[in-house]
Amino acid sequence: MDKHTIKNAFGKWIAPINCKKLFEQVTNYKQDTYTKKLTTEAYLKVMLYAQLHETEGLQALSDALLDADFQKAAGLKSISSSQLSRKNNEIDPSILATLFLDLVYQIKSYENKAMKGLPLKIIDSSTLPLNLTRYKWAKFRKTKAGVKLHLRLVFMDKDTVYPEKATITSAKEHDRNQLEVLVDDQEAMYVFDRGYMDYERFDRMTDDGYFFVSRLKKNSVTREVCAFSVPPESSVLSDQMVYIGSIQKRCENVFRLLEVIDTKGNRLRLITNRFDLEPEEISNIYRSRWAIELFFKWLKQHVKIKHFYGMSETALQNQIYLALITFCLHVLIQLESQSDKKLLRIVRWLKAALWKPAYLWLRRFEKKTVP
Repeated sequence: MDKHTIKNAFGKWIAPINCKKLFEQVTNYKQDTYTKKLTTEAYLKVMLYAQLHETEGLQALSDALLDADFQKAAGLKSISSSQLSRKNNEIDPSILATLFLDLVYQIKSYENKAMKGLPLKIIDSSTLPLNLTRYKWAKFRKTKAGVKLHLRLVFMDKDTVYPEKATITSAKEHDRNQLEVLVDDQEAMYVFDRGYMDYERFDRMTDDGYFFVSRLKKNSVTREVCAFSVPPESSVLSDQMVYIGSIQKRCENVFRLLEVIDTKGNRLRLITNRFDLEPEEISNIYRSRWAIELFFKWLKQHVKIKHFYGMSETALQNQIYLALITFCLHVLIQLESQSDKKLLRIVRWLKAALWKPAYLWLRRFEKKTVP
């Protein structure tokens, strides 16, 4: 982000963050008007450090600033946990959301070189449970509280995925209500699970030129129009053109229905509006949906998203966006270096070399050329 920090591994890692855009956002939202010490830029650096190290709380984060290298990177000699808490509650989440989208834009420049055909975009959500006593504003059941992170994940290949769009709602929000928000690109192939099943939206998506693959609910009524042949010894059991729904309530368009066997031997019914792909291709596209399950698991295990530093809605949203920014920074360094190392390994080396010269960290995961 600046000439003082970019020389070390931490500075190299956060370098893609657009300081100019951050300054514009801070000015527009008047975030630092009365700030003398903990500026938004300093807050961002400190909180990204917390995400990277999965720091357990704001007091532990305050104590971490005893490290002289951390002080230099953050531009702070010390900061109290109460000051961190106040700033966490004051920062407008729109600022972090804008930084997240800017990083997504940078990742897309690599995506265009790596991907062939329509981009594969996976849609799903994950509920983040909260303590009802502390988060009464997030109540969604009699004894439970929580928020829901709705996400669109771009599948570049089996080793590289990245979050492209996110919305945060109350946990009681139904998934399919977010489908129109997350589906906005006709030059893509969308994949989602049966929780998004909606006949009217499927018709509207098809009429508007959006392509998708989804799992069909077990109790969904279908009427066969015609059947297509399937390759022998295939995991695809049947391939049909069908109408979906009963006579009283059904889709107006015809769809393609495939019955497939998954890796665990279970039978799945997949619905799509793509008739130009081979049945195995459709099956493999849906199988890639598992990537978003792994992504949510990664977020909950390797960044600070399960336990929150603040109790307000603002603090919670800020922490979620910080987690997404952290992941995007990891992906960018992986793409920039063209490394074939797993993301988790790159992150472990980053932690170990955080205040060392950046080249020592980068050298560890560069591709070895064979003489």
